[in-house]
Amino acid sequence: MIKIGIADSLPVVSHGLQSYFQGNSRMEVVASAKNLESLLNFLNNKRCDVLLLDVELDGLSSIRDIKSLLKDFPETKIVLFTNVSEQMYAPTAIKAGVSAYVSKKSELKELEATIAKVTEGKVVFSEAVKRSIEMLSKGKKSERLFKKLSTREIEVLRYLNDGKKNKEVAQILGLDEKTISTYKLRLLAKLNVTNLVDLLKKAKDLDVI
Repeated sequence: MIKIGIADSLPVVSHGLQSYFQGNSRMEVVASAKNLESLLNFLNNKRCDVLLLDVELDGLSSIRDIKSLLKDFPETKIVLFTNVSEQMYAPTAIKAGVSAYVSKKSELKELEATIAKVTEGKVVFSEAVKRSIEMLSKGKKSERLFKKLSTREIEVLRYLNDGKKNKEVAQILGLDEKTISTYKLRLLAKLNVTNLVDLLKKAKDLDVI
């Protein structure tokens, strides 16, 4: 029996997944968490073969937190089940060691099939993600700008795109406001633009956000 953990801040998602897997002969949901604190609590106390994780989970501030989960709980396969842009997170997620990336727009049967595959040691990403990664590795110089951005820079860019100010981004990521300003300057330089409006436009054109 494959033991599944769910980490999602939206109760409707957790309840929906638990309802879907109820009575499944191969898989069972053993725990759910609505934030990072409760997630760590159940991972420390229950065996979990596959964790369905939303990257927007409350308390999860960066891909570094996901790397920590993979390091601290190596027996647990992580499947990112989220609405966050594949183009932005998938390449970094693969590098971090995540086993799969499934959009919340997917059919639950696809999610179920993905869970089965990752327990067999496979790494599962959609064709769209594969094409995106291929584009980033083989594309023109302008398309490869994405690869120059660090994980933290991508995160800062995402929050800026959400309309958040430097101070708000700093609070979310647990950093100094001056540090966020430094990241913004680096982003402007790397994407060869001079202001925030052009920065976000270029990032969107390159499918970074």
